[in-house]
Amino acid sequence: MKFSVIFEAQLADPTVEREHQLFRDSVEQAVLAERMGFDRIWAVEHHSLKWYAHMSAPEIFLTWVAARTSTLRIGHGVVCMPFAFNHPARVAERAATLDLLSGGRLDLGAGRGGTEQETSLCGVDRDRTAREVQEALRIIGRAWQDEELEYHGELIDIPPHPILPRPHQRPHPPLFLACSRTDTLRQAAEMGLGALVMGFAGPDAIAAMRGAYDTARAARTGDRLVSTVVNDHFAVLCPTIVLDDRDRARAVGLRGQRFFAQSIGYWYGGAGLPDEAVVAGVSAAEAEAELRRAGEQVAARLDEQRIPVRPTSTATFHADHAYGTAGDAIAYVERLRAAGADEVMCLIQMGTVPQEVCMETIRQWGEKVIPCFIGV
Repeated sequence: MKFSVIFEAQLADPTVEREHQLFRDSVEQAVLAERMGFDRIWAVEHHSLKWYAHMSAPEIFLTWVAARTSTLRIGHGVVCMPFAFNHPARVAERAATLDLLSGGRLDLGAGRGGTEQETSLCGVDRDRTAREVQEALRIIGRAWQDEELEYHGELIDIPPHPILPRPHQRPHPPLFLACSRTDTLRQAAEMGLGALVMGFAGPDAIAAMRGAYDTARAARTGDRLVSTVVNDHFAVLCPTIVLDDRDRARAVGLRGQRFFAQSIGYWYGGAGLPDEAVVAGVSAAEAEAELRRAGEQVAARLDEQRIPVRPTSTATFHADHAYGTAGDAIAYVERLRAAGADEVMCLIQMGTVPQEVCMETIRQWGEKVIPCFIGV
């Protein structure tokens, strides 16, 4: 089992001063994660998603973390790969440079960044995002293995050019794909990519997704591989707050998740602005009730708009996660391991979670949770 921390850079009250402190706090969390035995951090890439994700330049954040650490792996989870966000040759150049400077600690994930808010900022054609992500991954895999990159594809044409520098890891850093649906899991398996499973649906859903991924791996013919190197790593999201006080951990965690769910729902459609009317001192039961009511509100809005209410529409309001004591977290990780997780990506830094709680959660995982899975 591997353990990591993922950063969205969420902020419930996004003043300039608080935003600046948030990035300093996130770096300190990453540095502590290395000391506490975590294997990796991941940083997302999103654009113009106020509240939900202020992490718009992850290559800068990850470089800063790499300079402050020595063993922690540094992961793009993920780079927005549509060409108007990031030209694939530029992604290869930047990633190789960070891999060199970090001594071969980079992992590179790809995703779409497909909200209308983001695509309209950079002039991305939303109808092409999935195809552009797949083509970008093929270009990057080739750029790092050939003396010169030459690519003539359906969507982009690149005449011969050397792509410099070359990465430290040979032939290249491990490649991943963000996966939230069965079709993207199948694509990842067919292309020889690790899966970054970002959903909130819990261990039962993870088991079904692992099954889909493994079925596609077993049927893989090799004609869609993006590289000569295959990465079959399966990493799953784990929202978590761990404190000695179970009730407080659940209250803080569920409130953070509620903010996360409402802020992503606002930008992806179906929810209003994040509601921060709930005070920090509510009990775990009250926080869970507020989370449930928020999910019901989203379902009602979708129904009013005649949009089908699918399980994915309200999955972020699912409350069964690693909130509580270290013992609760250990039991939850056991369930994820049984579901087929190779890596647990801890989501700790949600928009309303105080820095001291983030740091204490990382300490508790390092001292009490991770040691139970060493060698497993």
